[in-house]
Amino acid sequence: MHAVRVGRQPPAGSGGSMERSPGEGSSPNPEDPNSRPMDQPSVPSDPPDHPPAAHSKPDQGSGVPPAGPGAAGEALAVLTSFGRRLLVLVPVYLAGAAGLSVGFVLFGLALYLGWRRVREEKERSLRAARQLLDDEERLTAKTLYLSHRELPAWVSFPDVEKAEWLNKIVAQVWPFLGQYMEKLLAETVAPAVRGSNPHLQTFTFTRVELGEKPLRIIGVKVHPSQRKEQILLDLNVSYVGDVQIDVEVKKYFCKAGIKGMQLHGILRVILEPLVGDIPIVGAVSMFFIRRPTLDINWTGMTNLLDIPGVSSLSDTMIMDSIAAFLVLPNRLLVPLVPDLHDVAQLRSPLPRGIIRVHLLAARGLSSKDKYVKGLIEGKSDPYAIVRVGTQTFCSRVIDEELNPQWGETYEVMVHEVPGQEIEVEVFDKDPDKDDFLGRMKLDVGRVLQAGVLDEWFPLQGGQGQVHLRLEWLSLLPDAEKLEQVLQWNRGITSRPEPPSAAILVVYLDRGQDLPLKKGNKEPNPMVQLSIQDVTQESKAVYNTNSPVWEEAFRFFLQDPRSQELDVQVKDDSRALTLGSLTLPLARLLTAPELTLDQWFQLSGSGLNSRLYMKLVMRILYLDSSEICFPTVPGTPSVWDMDNESPQKGSSVDAPPRPCHTTPDSQFGTENVLRIHVLEAQDLIAKDRFLGGLVKGKSDPYVKLKLAGRSFRSRVVREDLNPRWNEVFEVIVTSIPGQELDVEVFDKDLDKDDFLGRCKVSLTTVLNSGFLDEWLTLEDVPSGRLHLRLERLTPRPTAAELEEVLQVNNLIQTHKSAELAAALLSVYLERADDLPLRKGTKPPSPYATVTVGETSHKTKAIPQTSAPVWDESASFLIRKPHTESLELQVRGEGTGALGSLSLPLSEILKADRLCLDRWFPLANGQGQVLLRVQLGILVSQHSGVEAHSHSHSHSSSSLSEEPELLGGLAHVTSSAPELRHRLTHGDSPLEAPIGPLGQVKLTVWYYSEERKLVSIVHSCRALRQNGRDLPDPYVSLLLLPDKNRGTKRKTSQKKRTLSPEFSERFEWELPQDEALRRKLDISVKSNSSFMSRERELLGKVQLDLAEIDLSQGAAQWYDLMDDKDKGSS
Repeated sequence: MHAVRVGRQPPAGSGGSMERSPGEGSSPNPEDPNSRPMDQPSVPSDPPDHPPAAHSKPDQGSGVPPAGPGAAGEALAVLTSFGRRLLVLVPVYLAGAAGLSVGFVLFGLALYLGWRRVREEKERSLRAARQLLDDEERLTAKTLYLSHRELPAWVSFPDVEKAEWLNKIVAQVWPFLGQYMEKLLAETVAPAVRGSNPHLQTFTFTRVELGEKPLRIIGVKVHPSQRKEQILLDLNVSYVGDVQIDVEVKKYFCKAGIKGMQLHGILRVILEPLVGDIPIVGAVSMFFIRRPTLDINWTGMTNLLDIPGVSSLSDTMIMDSIAAFLVLPNRLLVPLVPDLHDVAQLRSPLPRGIIRVHLLAARGLSSKDKYVKGLIEGKSDPYAIVRVGTQTFCSRVIDEELNPQWGETYEVMVHEVPGQEIEVEVFDKDPDKDDFLGRMKLDVGRVLQAGVLDEWFPLQGGQGQVHLRLEWLSLLPDAEKLEQVLQWNRGITSRPEPPSAAILVVYLDRGQDLPLKKGNKEPNPMVQLSIQDVTQESKAVYNTNSPVWEEAFRFFLQDPRSQELDVQVKDDSRALTLGSLTLPLARLLTAPELTLDQWFQLSGSGLNSRLYMKLVMRILYLDSSEICFPTVPGTPSVWDMDNESPQKGSSVDAPPRPCHTTPDSQFGTENVLRIHVLEAQDLIAKDRFLGGLVKGKSDPYVKLKLAGRSFRSRVVREDLNPRWNEVFEVIVTSIPGQELDVEVFDKDLDKDDFLGRCKVSLTTVLNSGFLDEWLTLEDVPSGRLHLRLERLTPRPTAAELEEVLQVNNLIQTHKSAELAAALLSVYLERADDLPLRKGTKPPSPYATVTVGETSHKTKAIPQTSAPVWDESASFLIRKPHTESLELQVRGEGTGALGSLSLPLSEILKADRLCLDRWFPLANGQGQVLLRVQLGILVSQHSGVEAHSHSHSHSSSSLSEEPELLGGLAHVTSSAPELRHRLTHGDSPLEAPIGPLGQVKLTVWYYSEERKLVSIVHSCRALRQNGRDLPDPYVSLLLLPDKNRGTKRKTSQKKRTLSPEFSERFEWELPQDEALRRKLDISVKSNSSFMSRERELLGKVQLDLAEIDLSQGAAQWYDLMDDKDKGSS
């Protein structure tokens, strides 16, 4: 049952004591405080010592308690009062009967008196606020100057206007707003509460009354906006209401509620965008610029929240909830027109800028510490709190100092200019309650105007000054500025966090087709977004696999070139992962406007599971001629006020620092096992239709488990003799007893059916180096599986790398991941001279080593700036020339301590492909002792060599071309097939280039796949027709067929005469048929943007019968006109 009473008026002539709504009737004469409208009855105010909510209301209209029948009524009141006081003695009697100490009674009495005091203070404050709002002008002249309350904004500031007309409208609307609130709480909030916890299934609102006191707008200020499509309003709102909201959980006989509250603050309203159609305003955004003040009177069980100590805590928790919804950077958006463009941008716009706050020092602080009962005056232990909106930072404590030097740096996001303020409060740290030493406030608009502001600011409410350096950082969508910003940041000494080079704003919009929970139940998805050790969480959306979040998240980035965004979609219990996504932030640096706005496919999730997100990166740029950064990393900056440095230990006492690592004997002995899942035969049929009457086939796939890793092949539909032809690679050690577990399953909608298993001893493969067998599937009536296993032993020489890359390119299948060309082994021994935490305390450092999408995290070493990790990791490398090793050193709870980026191309230049030395850390101080070594993975059984033996090239022909592919002369005898496979295409004795240019191709028949393979590498010296460069692409056609089934086409390259493609194409056909075909290659360019015509730059036609398809070699071919299509 819901009781709603909003805005009820007393009957005419009732003479009740109900207070007048401030907006009803005509306004009283401002010159006569006692004048009232003739058509309104006189309404007496509340007695000064009784709260308004305490009126008894026998007839709902009168506030006068009913008179008793003479003396009998007075006697009853006396007896009632005596009985209440007698009840106070009951706890004392019970404590004595139970044999408890008198201390329990005194503690209970103190607790009750404290609760009573807090309660009376709240009621007194509520009465004063109501009285102020009832007759604001009279009390302003009579009593306001005698109190500590601030003047209304319209009294102090001429640009703030009164809006009594707006208050009258609010008063008129207030009862209907109460009806809406009742529906909202009963139909939306209550079901959400009941669904959030099984213990709250009987939760209900029993009473919802907004009361007769509406929200009042004390003043309105309109800001002249620089943007023509935006209107800014600041409303000084004050709500002193007799609201009453009661809730009940019937299952536990629990009742609670609110009876009266106050809320005061500045509410900013933004009308944006302005459109040229009705209703002119596209949307309304509302938020509090600063946290409003809140005071609540509790009823029922929530009376316990008025206990001293708990009262302020409860109000703070509720204010935190309001701040998470309606205080910057959060805002409430109400669209007024349908299909509003870029709602997410309006709901969570990019910050206006970033302010870097250098909290340098303070001087002349007051002394708060006293000793010997105040006879001896000490100093203070100052610390500072820096606050901008909801962003709060606390400095370290400087003991016994009236002129402290902190030397700390913080970065804050600024969303509204004007409006937001930088606030610094200084306190003296004490064991009980910290003493206030003073505060300063500064509008962020001053920093925006100055660019750099370096001043001593006086402290209000105390004595002394605080030294701040404030820098305004603009947000630029220009990746070219990043290197300059990173160079600047290397010269900044920053504590406790290194300076940021960019920010990332992630707009999480919605998800689609997330996997269901067990029992096909809808999940309650939420999202965790992490960049290094900073994690933010979205709200949970209940009972849906296509949730809509519409939330924004903001991150500071130290170096976006090496950082990644990790996205985890989980059920709200955090136990079930619904999908994940890892996105290197370097992708944004090449995106237009540093923005990605698209769907992202989730891994470890459903086939169609994805997230729609918009990611916006901005570079933080300090545009000021006053700033001068040191160019040498590690050089102290000109504003670094902390002259305390950690004491270096004596060289006599300290052990000598090692020059090289000392890994154990097992380091670098790993091998790579290449697992080729080819096909299966005679699998059992598991699919049944029509209740089992019709027998189908199976949809088989393979699961592999080895060395703690799991792999899974694709599903082949409706086939009992499937062919997968997929390759998997795993790093293995020579530990005996390891086995490769292989299981085959039939994919079904509910539970996958078992089709058999087999095991292969890893020792057998490692000893023989190669295994190619049909394995019988166990635990099933029939079926066998064809596997090919090869051990790849890393070789410490780069001479064979080009050949390995070419072989991998030839045998690569579309269904497998890119094959590894090398194995990287990393041994991280130790670090030295890491920065201290908060200036004096050593950190608890750990390291993260990342190559591509694979990472290894070390253990954390507690409380040291010279940790010894002694850990190793191995990584599969696919493109050694372009990949790099990224190392991040961080402290638990302290953030980044330094980083290292090592391109693997540097290791390729090193002797025996190994680097073993100290590496300096960037973005901080310190060094790490590291050993990194590469091993090239040469396959002896790739399938390319099988056809190479039929062609004999004399050794003399090889010796005549020692520079073949840059390393052929050094190919060892263990891989003679590689020499046979290579061609003279890149020989220095090659023929001159034709007039139309050349195209570089590899044409090869892959017998294991029964496919013709062609790789289009590049073109060079193409012909230019006209003034503009062409946009070339290559078209391939397998003649005599001219249908779409045999046509292939590369991507298009813009404005170049030497395009690089490196694209692979396949045709599935028998080898004898391939020899009867011709391959027609055409290099074309788009004529214009609007035209479908294609300009032919040249073509060549290859007769496959005249080419040795077993060699798989890259060769340059001259392009001809359409009339002459011969090959060269």
